[in-house]
Amino acid sequence: MLRRLGALMIMDELKKVALNSVHVALGAKMVPFAGYNMPVRYTSDLDEHHTVRQHVGIFDVSHMGEFMVRGPRALDLIQQVTTNDAAKLTDGKVQYSCFPNEQGGIVDDLLVYRFSAEAYMLVVNASNIEKDWNWINQFNHNGAELENISEQMSLFAVQGPKAAAALQTLTAVNLANMGYYTFVVDQFAGVPDVIISATGYTGAGGFELYLPNEHAPEVWQKILAAGASFNMKPIGLGARDTLRLEMGYCLYGNDINDATSPLEGGLGWITKLSKDFTNASFLREQKEKGINKKLVGFEMQEQGIPRAHYEITNEQGEPIGEVTSGTQSPTLGKGIGLGYVPLAFSQPGQELFIKVRSKLLRAKIVKLPFVK
Repeated sequence: MLRRLGALMIMDELKKVALNSVHVALGAKMVPFAGYNMPVRYTSDLDEHHTVRQHVGIFDVSHMGEFMVRGPRALDLIQQVTTNDAAKLTDGKVQYSCFPNEQGGIVDDLLVYRFSAEAYMLVVNASNIEKDWNWINQFNHNGAELENISEQMSLFAVQGPKAAAALQTLTAVNLANMGYYTFVVDQFAGVPDVIISATGYTGAGGFELYLPNEHAPEVWQKILAAGASFNMKPIGLGARDTLRLEMGYCLYGNDINDATSPLEGGLGWITKLSKDFTNASFLREQKEKGINKKLVGFEMQEQGIPRAHYEITNEQGEPIGEVTSGTQSPTLGKGIGLGYVPLAFSQPGQELFIKVRSKLLRAKIVKLPFVK
């Protein structure tokens, strides 16, 4: 039978995470995101945001991509395709990095995990899994062993100030003693070889847990049970976005993309120009000459919510840039956003204007993160 065109066909083609039916049963509002059917919220974005900032929440972010890179040439390949210096990693350490393209932009941002001198995991954005896989493979000239395990893995992010306490009964690993951007592979909730990572995308502290899909339902339930006395709740992608924006964290496709330089996007700290990598010469030259625009954070000085693609203007109403991400901050109770502006407008304290429904509303450049 022919499938109907439109929304039904789109839903048919969406990928589903291992816990899709669990989220539906919990009453989550499911939406298409990066090719997956994902929970955007369970109750309200505001309630879920405050839960993570004040207590602890659990996100299912199993749509993210994971690639294993192994063998004696594994590090050589990673060094070639990423801007950060992966040679500085030691076993059990994680590094934030990005894939530069050959035009001076960014293919994707990612995390690099080192298991050993010849075993690494790259964690990439869900919307870019195929793109990133093809990109890395085209540079694999020396025989590094590559494996795309994205479809086999589930990933839970347990975030918030009470995350360590809420999870401690499920593992012998001393979670409170784990340093930021470190990980261990150990038993968790009765499942062997879970990757327990002290990382996250909220700025609230917490952990990310990588495990095989077949164990996802039992581990999810055990985490919620262990976290019940800590007011843990399942959290959707809506609150994930407001949480990351309050920290000034970039979202690929919004704040960084194929046309934005990592230097323009405030990622100079992960761009190690002392090593050779794809198009390093362009970025060296750009740093020497100086960038023309810069990604900045701003707070609204008048009531109004900035949204992606809204115009940023000077006092005369002349366009000088565009909002890349914007929201009403639940923690601060005011509008906040990110956007690219000329260097002359990029200093903290600089006044600019956001065009909201044909009105120019006053805003001010602030130093990131928005929430300290």
